[in-house]
Amino acid sequence: MTMLKTKEQAAANGAPTYYKACRCLMCGSGDLYLALPLAHSAVGNDYFQTAHPQQEFALNLHMCRACGNAQIEDVVNPDILFRSYTYSTTSSLGLVKHFHAYAAEVAGLSGAEPGSLVVDIGSNDGSLLRAFQGIGYRVLGVDPAVEIARAATAGGVETVPDYFSLKVARRVKEGHGPAAVVTANNVFAHSDKLPEMADGVRELLRPDGVFTFEVSYLLDIVQKMLFDTIYHEHLCYHSIRSLDQFFARHGLQLIDVRRVPTKGGSIRGTVQRADGRRPVSPVIGRMLEWERITELHAPETYRAFARRIGAARELFVDILDRAKAAGKRIAGYGASPTVTTLLYDYGLAGRLDFMVDDNPVKQNTFSPGHHIPVYPSDAIYEKGADVIAILAWNYAAPIMARHQAFAEKGGKFVIPLPVVQVV
Repeated sequence: MTMLKTKEQAAANGAPTYYKACRCLMCGSGDLYLALPLAHSAVGNDYFQTAHPQQEFALNLHMCRACGNAQIEDVVNPDILFRSYTYSTTSSLGLVKHFHAYAAEVAGLSGAEPGSLVVDIGSNDGSLLRAFQGIGYRVLGVDPAVEIARAATAGGVETVPDYFSLKVARRVKEGHGPAAVVTANNVFAHSDKLPEMADGVRELLRPDGVFTFEVSYLLDIVQKMLFDTIYHEHLCYHSIRSLDQFFARHGLQLIDVRRVPTKGGSIRGTVQRADGRRPVSPVIGRMLEWERITELHAPETYRAFARRIGAARELFVDILDRAKAAGKRIAGYGASPTVTTLLYDYGLAGRLDFMVDDNPVKQNTFSPGHHIPVYPSDAIYEKGADVIAILAWNYAAPIMARHQAFAEKGGKFVIPLPVVQVV
């Protein structure tokens, strides 16, 4: 597959930059309705070192009436999103520690003997697989980000630089044998070919194998105001209802689900082949009932969600505008895809003087589309910021702890979500 880095390269190679998702990506139904309108956005992770025009794509969230899947409107060419991906697992606070606990738990659940094969889909820098290596398993990663895959392989975690598919699953099985464990964390929502991915998982699993995955949970997105986790890398936003039906259609069975705190609110699902012998946990039925009680798939739930977002937007923007009118310099803290969603939906481009981030990859770049300069966090002091808008609001506590000196000098922190706060 040709490596495409920009929409211009995609066009030059005859590949479309995006298409409209007019049918459900999980069940194929055309019975979709607009659940949550959101502002068009540039690709959320495209922080570049030079400012240049960037295409914006629709980010509206649509709901499938048939199966309950929620998905965004525009599906961007995956080569544009992932072939030159810059995000690494180690850049997310606490995620490596989380994966070590994850590996130990899944190893116990699977009962797989040491030396068994573990395959991670969307393996990134190999952090999860290193944890499995540490407890005696053979490992293999599959990830389309060419440079990240190369670096992971050089670091001792063999990684196939490709998208996971039925064809790739067969190739892996032929070369390495069937897998006792297949994992896919925060990537199962990234593909517009989920049916083929599920078929590939079933093909690769040995008869007693398990597939575990972590994805953002739609109920958490609604209840915890996590709308900024909606961006173009994440095509689908899953519920137990949508997942349970989906796996059943592909010869698989969802047997357990637990809620986990990663990404603000996620679920970890455990799946076996449909002929597997593990019992189905009663938690599946309880969570399906809870989704029914909370009306997770009802249009009014999303109309209310939109009203809550609008109220938070109005208050947050008013605080920044008052500070700007008083001559204050405002810095945005955070440079991630979630921040890009906030920048567009809250209309923050003209309200921030600059942005900062602690990830060296994002420093000395420009934000997607709006081209706000991003600096190391020391710029807060060097450029005389008076107000810090903590756009990476899930990390507000460690950010404020790290910059106590800013507060001691009279600086103010403003947190946009889940409830607007001035600290």
